Amino acid sequence: MANTYSQIYIQTVFAVQNRNALIHNSWEEELYKYITGIVQNKGQKMLSINGTSNHIHFLIGMKPTCCLSDLVREIKKSSALFIKDNRFCNYRFTWQEGFGSFSYSHSEISDVIQYIEKQKLHHRKITFKNEYLSFLEAFGIEFKQEYLFEWID
Repeated sequence: MANTYSQIYIQTVFAVQNRNALIHNSWEEELYKYITGIVQNKGQKMLSINGTSNHIHFLIGMKPTCCLSDLVREIKKSSALFIKDNRFCNYRFTWQEGFGSFSYSHSEISDVIQYIEKQKLHHRKITFKNEYLSFLEAFGIEFKQEYLFEWID
């Protein structure tokens, strides 16, 4: 009997919408664990997750049956509700519309994981805006400035 074999590795990045409702160090680990649970419950494999106060990155091993936009929509919706229900934030927490997703080969996985794990250190030197624009350029993705995130600098 034939089976389906694949290696699909996707890094996804998205940002917090409200400047007042930022991810705080005191509860970010719980948020990352919660998001990891969503990914696992949807049958995907979380390889790394981290971020800063204004955005997150995660790398997943994705099955070909997964619809990435549905997964990200569920992560955003459920995690915003999780933040609200746990009263982690004094303000209305929402994620910005849209996201960036970037594919990698198996040989790049350890570098991407290290990159994600070092997000806070990395962002001492580069803004989220510059980081995101560099991803779009490196992957040859055409974009219009007016459709990008509202930047929190």
